[in-house]
Amino acid sequence: MNKAEFLDALSKKLSMLSQEDIQKSIDYYSEIIDDMTEDGLSETEAVESIGTVDEIAEQILMDTPLPKLVKAKVTPKRSLKGWEIALIILGFPVWFPLIVTAISVVISVYAALWVVIVALYAVVFALFVSAGAFLPATFVSVFGGNVLRGIVFFGITLFCVGAGILLLLAFNQLTKLIIKLSKAILKGIKSWFVKKEKTNESI
Repeated sequence: MNKAEFLDALSKKLSMLSQEDIQKSIDYYSEIIDDMTEDGLSETEAVESIGTVDEIAEQILMDTPLPKLVKAKVTPKRSLKGWEIALIILGFPVWFPLIVTAISVVISVYAALWVVIVALYAVVFALFVSAGAFLPATFVSVFGGNVLRGIVFFGITLFCVGAGILLLLAFNQLTKLIIKLSKAILKGIKSWFVKKEKTNESI
């Protein structure tokens, strides 16, 4: 496969994207191939060295922001006919609530994940604030003659600091897992669009 054939095949694989995004990818890989040929490789060798069209197209689509994929998917590639417009209008009570529900679910899941993260660190923050409040109370109690109360307050301070540090370390790890989960969800949604596009191409 030479450069022209490769770029043409890649352009077709990226047909779900906007013409501007397709052109950016074409220009990028065209430049890579040109650089390789300047280094002494033939066009065929250069094309083979950068991978298959399917692999590159899938990577480009997976790296594309989800809103762009959705917009590209729902934007018609041609002018709609009268009967198609009529079907869209008649089907509005069905497809619109489904789309809104799907978007709401995705947003809710993402929001829930980040709310969990915020809540976890709020607990740590509260512990450190409590430690900061009980430490002065310790000195006030001791110098005020109530040593026993001072000891209790100092113990609470140590507990809050220790618990805060331990929970901070634990929550840092949990946060990393939650971020990975959110990325996996996003990747899964993107994969659905990419695989659906491949299915449509094969039909």
